[in-house]
Amino acid sequence: MTDHGGTAPAGRRHAASGIVLDATAKRIIEQLQQDGRRSYAAIGKAVGLSEAAVRQRVQRLLEAGVVQVVGVTDPMMLGFSRQAMIGVRTDGDLTAVADRISDLDGVDYVVVTAGSFDVLVEVVAADDELLKILGAVRAVPGVTGTETFLYLKLHKQTYAWGTR
Repeated sequence: MTDHGGTAPAGRRHAASGIVLDATAKRIIEQLQQDGRRSYAAIGKAVGLSEAAVRQRVQRLLEAGVVQVVGVTDPMMLGFSRQAMIGVRTDGDLTAVADRISDLDGVDYVVVTAGSFDVLVEVVAADDELLKILGAVRAVPGVTGTETFLYLKLHKQTYAWGTR
C-alpha cells in the first residue's frame, strides 16, 4: 500500500494479498478496530490523511481481505441457543478437510491447528441444528474423530488486538 501521493514505504507485507502494511495503514486498522463505524474524516484526522485518502486505503484493505468491517454480536442474545467449538482429528490432507468443513452451513470459523486437534470449528446454531452440523462435520472424508465444547456464556469477545 502506498501513502497518498507517495512511494511504497517500508512496512509489513500481508502474505495472502502482497499488500504492504505501512505505519499509516496500521493506524487506520487500529482506528477501525476501536470503532468500525468511525467516519473516514475522523480516521483521517487521527492518522493525518484526507477523508478521500482514508476511503481509498480502507477500500484496498477490504478488497485485499486484510480487514472486514462487521457488527459483532453475542449469538445467544439473538436467539441462537447453541454455540460450540468442535475439535476435529483427521488423517490425510488437512487443507482438504478444512475446505470441506468450511463449506458446511452453520460453520462460522475454521482453523488448522497444532496440538490435540488438527482443525477447530466454531458453530452458531439454533437448538437441534448443532446436532445436524456435528453429523455433517463427522461425515467429511478424512475426519477420524471430534470433541465438542458447548459454550455456556460469552464472557469476553474482542477484536482490538492492534497491529505489528
